[in-house]
Amino acid sequence: MSRFAVKSTVLLVAAGIGFGAASTAWSAESLQDVLKRRGLSQQDVLAAAKTYVPTGKRDEFVVFSSGGQSGQVIVYGIPSMRILKYIGVFTPEPWQGYGYDENSKAVLRQGNIDGKEINWGDTHHPAISETNGQYDGQFLFINDKANPRLAVIDLRDFETKQIVVNPIYKSEHGGAFVTTNSEYVIEAAQYPAPLENKKFFPLEEMNDKYRGGVTYWKFDRKEGRINAKESFSVELPPYWQDLSDAGKGPSEGWSFTNSFCSERYVGGIEKGRPPYEAGCSAKDTDYLHMINWKKAAELVAAGKAKTVNGHKVLPI
Repeated sequence: MSRFAVKSTVLLVAAGIGFGAASTAWSAESLQDVLKRRGLSQQDVLAAAKTYVPTGKRDEFVVFSSGGQSGQVIVYGIPSMRILKYIGVFTPEPWQGYGYDENSKAVLRQGNIDGKEINWGDTHHPAISETNGQYDGQFLFINDKANPRLAVIDLRDFETKQIVVNPIYKSEHGGAFVTTNSEYVIEAAQYPAPLENKKFFPLEEMNDKYRGGVTYWKFDRKEGRINAKESFSVELPPYWQDLSDAGKGPSEGWSFTNSFCSERYVGGIEKGRPPYEAGCSAKDTDYLHMINWKKAAELVAAGKAKTVNGHKVLPI
């Protein structure tokens, strides 16, 4: 054995002995010793114990959080706050291969708009599928605010299975909200715009040409996919529809969507008009949209909807 190898072995053995001695001394500390050494109080220990989850144990809750402009969904546990999974949705994820194999590439390409690849998104407000108004943990739905899209995630493997593009919106902030048994996924427009995507109209024609809306995406639970052909939208006035929820119990069959900027303000600070935010909040209150989605679905089935960009729309 060379002199270098002998010296290295001696050093490693010495280091191991030192580490073992330190570990033994460390493990021999009592709780009071640790509190004293680190200057901690009983309240500090209680706070730590409330969030500590030992290795191999499960958190009490799992949170599905939108990643915002990362275009993904972040999954973490509570109370530990450990990140459990980053779910790739609207944006390629090189480190985990999402968007690089043929299957996930095909999912991303479902989100193309007018033939253009859109490889980024702004995720907001995910929704867990429900049965009888209770979370069932089978599917997750997440929207893309920047580009009017919605994705379906299968919670059996935490992978994105489908992306659909809203054919009449320019963007949306309506999030994703499900009806009592996940018959439909609700998506609101937020910013009003001409529903016919190929046409341009100036802001001066907002009242006549611009519209808001709420879309009801038909979800096929057996297939685990949205059925775009059986989906529809309800046309609404040109102010901003925002977040929604579906009624339960006495309000079963209804959906509720809030709004803001019912002033229909279009800015103009450069012309001496109030700032955009001030103009959009001039009123004390705005409107709550209450839509009987079951009745709306019946009207669509009866042929009362018009077709815009290949999508069924119930007119105002």
